[in-house]
Amino acid sequence: MRQYSVLPQRPLRAHTRFHVPTHDLPPRVGLDDPAEAVMTDFRKVTAFTIDPDVSVDTAARVMRRRKVHLLLVVDVDNELLGIITSNDLLGEKTLQCISARGISRADALVRDIMTPQDRLSVISMDDVRHAHVGHVVATLKATGRRHAAVVDEDASGSQVLRGLFAASQLERQLGEPLQTPEIASNFAEISIALK
Repeated sequence: MRQYSVLPQRPLRAHTRFHVPTHDLPPRVGLDDPAEAVMTDFRKVTAFTIDPDVSVDTAARVMRRRKVHLLLVVDVDNELLGIITSNDLLGEKTLQCISARGISRADALVRDIMTPQDRLSVISMDDVRHAHVGHVVATLKATGRRHAAVVDEDASGSQVLRGLFAASQLERQLGEPLQTPEIASNFAEISIALK
């Protein structure tokens, strides 16, 4: 049997960083390009997740560190409970939670302000395969959202989150801003916003 020598080792220096994979975007896209060209595909890119019982401040730090504007809120079995966006953390939702519950910001949890799974709409991957970037832009504008989730089905017919469309990525790839402010998605949110 061949003998292998031990590799030389040295101390780890202070201020050492680590490599992060680059997610190079296609140079530019147009409205007639395939929709898949602007989708973050979770078969190729790791989805960033967070526990529902961490503070909103922790969620904000995770987003800044990961340079993302959305986290998937998951349970211990990695089942999707909802999503939380940077707009949720910086906007009215957090302030309303703090005010309604009489708590400090440090006590506000992700579960308190996330958009729960039962209030999320998704797009089928089958529809995405036949769509163009213009369809994605129209969808985000019509819904007033900055993100749209895409699902596939597994062998048993259960939904599996396949990816996301993000307005920020679309803006970079199209080279122009999208006017898609998040809007209240139901009457309850509208009535709270008016108080």
